[in-house]
Amino acid sequence: MPLNPHFPTDPYVILDPSIRWYPGEEMLEEKGYQRLLPPLVYKIRQEVKRWRDSGYKDASETTRVLLQYWFETEHLLPSTDGVMRPFRYFFAQREAVESAIWLYEVAQARDPYALIKYDSSGLVSKAMFAEDWTRYVMKMATGSGKTKVMSLLIAWAYFHKLYEPASDLSTNFLVIAPNIIVLDRLRTDFNGLRIFYEDPVLPENGHEGHNWQDDFQITLHVQDEIGHVSDTGNIFLTNIHRVFQNEPFPSMNDDDTTDYFLGKRPTGKTNESRTDLGAIIRDVPDLIVLNDEAHHIHDETLAWFKNLEEISNQLRLKGSRLSVQFDLTATPRHDNGAIFVQTISDYPLVEAIRQGVVKTPVLPDAASRAKLRERPSGTFTEQYADYLHLGYLEWKKRYEEFLPAQKKSVLFVMTDDTRNCDEVGKFLEDRYPELVGAVLVIHTKKNGEISEVSSGKGEEELQKLRQESREIDNFESPHKAIVSVMVLREGWDVQNVVSIVGLRPFQAASKILPEQTLGRGLRRMFRGQPLQE
Repeated sequence: MPLNPHFPTDPYVILDPSIRWYPGEEMLEEKGYQRLLPPLVYKIRQEVKRWRDSGYKDASETTRVLLQYWFETEHLLPSTDGVMRPFRYFFAQREAVESAIWLYEVAQARDPYALIKYDSSGLVSKAMFAEDWTRYVMKMATGSGKTKVMSLLIAWAYFHKLYEPASDLSTNFLVIAPNIIVLDRLRTDFNGLRIFYEDPVLPENGHEGHNWQDDFQITLHVQDEIGHVSDTGNIFLTNIHRVFQNEPFPSMNDDDTTDYFLGKRPTGKTNESRTDLGAIIRDVPDLIVLNDEAHHIHDETLAWFKNLEEISNQLRLKGSRLSVQFDLTATPRHDNGAIFVQTISDYPLVEAIRQGVVKTPVLPDAASRAKLRERPSGTFTEQYADYLHLGYLEWKKRYEEFLPAQKKSVLFVMTDDTRNCDEVGKFLEDRYPELVGAVLVIHTKKNGEISEVSSGKGEEELQKLRQESREIDNFESPHKAIVSVMVLREGWDVQNVVSIVGLRPFQAASKILPEQTLGRGLRRMFRGQPLQE
């Protein structure tokens, strides 16, 4: 079912629950309710709307002041040209924050039984909730600003704990990244607590009787860079594997560098960490967990879940508890396609596209698709030459179109294994003069087998590749195309990808979902400008 024709194109306007995207009956019958709709979201949207309309009735003073400051106060921020311009949070960001706060503080729906009463499907049961602590999942389309939501939730919990005498929240935060790429992005935003001060997260001192900025005393700890750890005011930013007990730390010098780039392969075992960040985290008196790209850690059989469960149990022994776990992801799905039952808010990709928050994906037209065929060849690039050529043609059109604006378009090719990855990189440079010396090839596996081996690159070279992949948007970067197996599917938050050629299967069994791959090209090149992309 398409969006309602009256669905607003303004991403800042408040969306009435009645106008939100809903699949048609035919689609529901084909795919099933649990694969299309988070079962709790519809009723939660209704309740949060009533709460918002009431002026946040029954919320604490801290909550009311912060929500009104963030979402109902005019903010002016300096733009890149130095001019002060209005800033507003997207409604999708507002709704995610409001939903989490309303459930926790007002409805006090902190366990499965309390959440089940918002089920619209009639299919949710207690057995679907593996954890015995409070967990909320926020589904947000790639490019719609999950990190900003994280910053607001951190600030809310911090000040709630500080200013509300009976608060059972925490000023200690464990922020989890699934891989080194996402970690690098989060580090950029959190370094120097940058996101809290550059965005209007912290009210000015004196606002509604509190010295918000002076009172925001929090220390950032990133991976091994551990500063003074007190009982209060800590953000631990780390990869998943660093909170494992007895887990070896992946290194660029490992025979298999996959774990370094993507995080540990799911197992049920644990062995010893080089820096026992896990022990430090287990020693704080209370904790809140925030997961970016949280679909990686849903399975209760994984070591990550077991360690979080153990942290929760240790906090209980101290007479405390894990206050809440906030998960943010564009694809909160199990391997069978079912959406995580703990999902409390949903900003689907179809709505983000309509509102111009992300680019509009376009498939090749029928005439172009009719010319595509897999050629009978033992050579991977010859087999898919038509697909690569069409991707190149689409890239070239956009490259020439945006060049006068000093914007460089990027071609992204995803292959099935690293041997073919290398072959595609060479093919592009041999076939197209514009791409000579301009193709960046990155991989973590030597072939497509389950047993993966190293790419043979040293630490310094791999670090350089990571930096080059992050900086590919820069007009000064020599690279115009990037070829990868899987390392760039998440956390690679560049804006200039205009053409994606997927030469690998996109199903849950391969852990590569279509939306995750599409997400590499969704972020807008011309943010803040009223242009159709």
